[in-house]
Amino acid sequence: MTKKERYTEIINWFQENMPVAETELNYNSPYELLVAVILSAQCTDKRVNVITADFFERFPDAYYLAKAEVSEVFDYIKSCSYPNNKAKHLTGMAKMLTEEFKNIVPSDIKELQKLPGVGRKTANVIVSVIYNKPAMAVDIHVFRVSERLGLTVNAKTPLAAEQQLVKNINSELLPVAHHWLILHGRYVCSARKPKCEKCGLTEWCKYYQKSLKN
Repeated sequence: MTKKERYTEIINWFQENMPVAETELNYNSPYELLVAVILSAQCTDKRVNVITADFFERFPDAYYLAKAEVSEVFDYIKSCSYPNNKAKHLTGMAKMLTEEFKNIVPSDIKELQKLPGVGRKTANVIVSVIYNKPAMAVDIHVFRVSERLGLTVNAKTPLAAEQQLVKNINSELLPVAHHWLILHGRYVCSARKPKCEKCGLTEWCKYYQKSLKN
């Protein structure tokens, strides 16, 4: 099977079986999604959604968050991972967003990465979800699933995986493909015990085909 054939079959399966794939983070504005994605680093979306329910009532936009003390922000997010760093990042992000970007979340990846707490993955999520741009955010799920399926080969870093995926997936499909891979990794192709018996992609999956030979 060629690389092109593998991509074609896997994408066709997702289009047929998961036509709607979206983020599971709750948000109502670009600002809210930016906060949620920053919080989601090494933290589950379910936990983030619990946190942001009260967080957005207290800090409905970047202006309110920019005026807050780091200690107060910490109190709202202390149940997530690395709350000390994230509290600092969130207040710093809000100040820069209001002072330098006029409270408008940038649509450019490089501009987004100027904001505290925003790395390439977070920036890719924002431009993909909010602005529907052809970007591929590679988190632990995307990195694992793309390697197991054989969509990426010898990708040692998230950036290397991103470059291979972007090269081989049509640009208009990249925003939804990001969610296909995340959701598949979250609910089927889990890290420790992948549910291969429930997976519809085994016919084209390198990981599964290799397991048959062992």
